[in-house]
Amino acid sequence: MAQTFLLKDFALQCGLVLPEARVVYQTYGELAPDGANVILYPTSYGAQHSDIDWLIGPGRILDPSQWFIVIPNMFGNGLSSSPSNDEDCGLVEDGFWFTHWDNVRAQDALLREVFGIERLALVYGWSMGAQQAYHWGALHPDRVDRIVALCGTARTTEHNSIFLQSLRTALTADPAWNGRRFESVPDRGFRAFARIYASWAASQPYYRERLYLSLGYKDLEDYLLRAWEASYRRRDPHNLLAMIDTWLYCDLGQNPCYQGDYDRALHSIQAQTWVMPAATDLYFTPADCAAEAAQIPHATYRPIPSIWGHRAGNPYQNPTDEAFIRTAVQECLASG
Repeated sequence: MAQTFLLKDFALQCGLVLPEARVVYQTYGELAPDGANVILYPTSYGAQHSDIDWLIGPGRILDPSQWFIVIPNMFGNGLSSSPSNDEDCGLVEDGFWFTHWDNVRAQDALLREVFGIERLALVYGWSMGAQQAYHWGALHPDRVDRIVALCGTARTTEHNSIFLQSLRTALTADPAWNGRRFESVPDRGFRAFARIYASWAASQPYYRERLYLSLGYKDLEDYLLRAWEASYRRRDPHNLLAMIDTWLYCDLGQNPCYQGDYDRALHSIQAQTWVMPAATDLYFTPADCAAEAAQIPHATYRPIPSIWGHRAGNPYQNPTDEAFIRTAVQECLASG
């Protein structure tokens, strides 16, 4: 059962203060007496812990019989402090946003105060989870042993920003948007948002081979409607915007530790870092991931040879990519 950790008067990087910040989290497995078996697994865009814990189990990517796994829900995802559940949370239109600096500071407080955890054997993350993993490695280089960063970068590129702005623009173009809030369900916005996301999250070869048919969808429109639009309609649109804003603000160097020095932040990571882009990812491209890996002192670059695009990093419907990632994680955990 998920638990809630509260932080009083939590100062955000945007300059505002939450009177009571909330981090909802779930744990799996047992904490070793020496605390040496901890894996932190942050959430990704639009996801809550129950959406991503499919890979935890005997014989899966993360094995709770050996590791104590903590999934902290990211700010803005609808469980932890978010516009939908806290009137003190807003959007950039109100001068309010969350950053990964905020997420990592809150997660650190959770680990220390609830469990007495000082060191992490691994930070494992996909997409926005990978962004948080890099932040952990740079902000606490002496406390993170390993990182597995799947389909994510430590800084949002300009090309990626255009994708995010297109999502934000599509959702807020709905008549329900009044310039600051949605006054009703943004039906047209959800429809446009989902189709933009679907076009980027899987690759051209994925669609050319019509792999979605093997998943039980009758045609492309059925896939877009039931796999994409229905999924995002489960989320409050204000939360979707809040998480986009966090993604847009992602920059490993933009925090009080590194004062805008992105290169120095990358070089500061001391963890054994496995950089694992998907070979066909359209917005966290292999080239962008390889460029960052080249600046991380102890990096292993291991692309996922998949046509599933960005979704290769969360292969709950794809046993081949799951096996590839599981093998890489086992190698990583056996290292140094």
